[in-house]
Amino acid sequence: MPMDYDWIVVGSGFGGSVSALRLAEKGYRVAILESGRRFRDEDFAKSTWNLRRFLWAPALGLRGILRMTTFRDIFIASGAGVGGGSLVYANTLYRAKPAFFANPQWPGSVDWARELAPHYDTAERMLGATPVSHASDGQDLLREMADEFGVPETFTRTSCAVYFGEPGVTVPDPFFGGEGPERTGCLRCGACMVGCRTGAKNTLVKNYLWLAERKGVEIIPDTEVTDIRPLGAADGADGYSLAARRPGAWWRRNGRTFTAKGVVVAAGALGTNKLLAGCRLRGSLPALSERLGHLVRTNSESLLAVTLPDDRLAPWKDVAISASFHPRPDTHIEFVTYGRHGDFMSGLATLLVGNGTRLTRPLRLLGNIVRHPVRFAKVTWPFGWGRRTLIILVMQSLDNAIRFRARPAWFGGGARLSTEQDAGRPNPTYIEAGNRAALWLAKRTGGIAQSMVMEALANIPSTAHILGGAVIGRDASTGVVDSWNRAFGYRNLLVCDGSAVPANPGVNPSLTITALAEHAMSGVPEKAAP
Repeated sequence: MPMDYDWIVVGSGFGGSVSALRLAEKGYRVAILESGRRFRDEDFAKSTWNLRRFLWAPALGLRGILRMTTFRDIFIASGAGVGGGSLVYANTLYRAKPAFFANPQWPGSVDWARELAPHYDTAERMLGATPVSHASDGQDLLREMADEFGVPETFTRTSCAVYFGEPGVTVPDPFFGGEGPERTGCLRCGACMVGCRTGAKNTLVKNYLWLAERKGVEIIPDTEVTDIRPLGAADGADGYSLAARRPGAWWRRNGRTFTAKGVVVAAGALGTNKLLAGCRLRGSLPALSERLGHLVRTNSESLLAVTLPDDRLAPWKDVAISASFHPRPDTHIEFVTYGRHGDFMSGLATLLVGNGTRLTRPLRLLGNIVRHPVRFAKVTWPFGWGRRTLIILVMQSLDNAIRFRARPAWFGGGARLSTEQDAGRPNPTYIEAGNRAALWLAKRTGGIAQSMVMEALANIPSTAHILGGAVIGRDASTGVVDSWNRAFGYRNLLVCDGSAVPANPGVNPSLTITALAEHAMSGVPEKAAP
């Protein structure tokens, strides 16, 4: 049977973009099916209040770059659009902690730190990793915090996927010998996660996807894959059929079918888990490992915030994340800003509460509101929040997890996901180092410390880095894919995104996802001559 393509890549985030470019370089005909829309730099929202261009909720007519999903055990922020998470991430490129590579989930006797080292090198070059060289008010405060924690030597400026040329000046491609797009120097406006309208942020649209399209890769946006099933041989040796539709449409869903000899699933940890679970439930891919949905990682994260009392400091005049430190070897703290037009995000925060349960934490919040009504009024008032607020992002390399449990969807087939804690290693709902950091910063600046609303009201922590669920393992009894990201039980079916990551990196994971995808693609042979 003639196929539409040699390979179809589902999703255009870090894993999908790497896969598309490398497969095209090997001579294959490749298409990317992406549920989100395309954005030019000028298409991004100027302010987070422009919900149509900022938030992703297509059934409500919102087709932006930020997807927010709430489960019983975790609140997830993730990306949407051509370029996936790179459109909304904070540009931060760190290599994973040593504990990540020592996790027993990794298969075989391979030294994975050494195995991935050259692919980290490639990922850093392709993503344009550049050390932050400028100073900022946020960095000064974070350096003081590191001193307060007794670990000043751990303070460091980040490596960022940003073009730090002359601010506002557009130049020919500085990264790929003239083969990439023009770039404009960073203005340090802090709006990296709202969508960079300057053209300074090294999104995947400006590296992997740019080069992939010039190799003949076809990117088809506004196309959500709903099913994958083998054609002919049950193991996919004869190829696959993919069903797709326009996401969020109430009618005229424009259902389409695509065929390919091979499929790379790279829809992000949330999208990949949902898609594969639906395929397993309906019998399209019945041989997928029963471990699908297990070992879902949150990067062991906690998010807090402190709003400063006035404008004497300007924490927004920076890139989204420009520095970090380690209060303990397994814990990593960064300051984050959405820029001065990030006020909508204030709705995710409320007064700080300490440790507790689903019962006691809401009561603590109520008590804080009664005792501090003026503070509550100030954090509830959104205007000015973006320019005065530092978000505190805490990440850990500890071995904890939750699970995605799949059930048939109520409407339209597929799967609906719910969560439950891993019985042996539950995900934390409170991290003491984060609370201590927020309290110190509030005292130091005279600001107001805040917890995320879902954590305060329902004991549900937040993460911007959901991982796992289709993890690498030694066989189908321990994982969903092998050490080359090939799905157990199938031929030419790969999973190349955050869902394959087997442990908590303890740092921003985008570079690690990219390196793992580079490793997986290095194992795919060149296209055979006809």
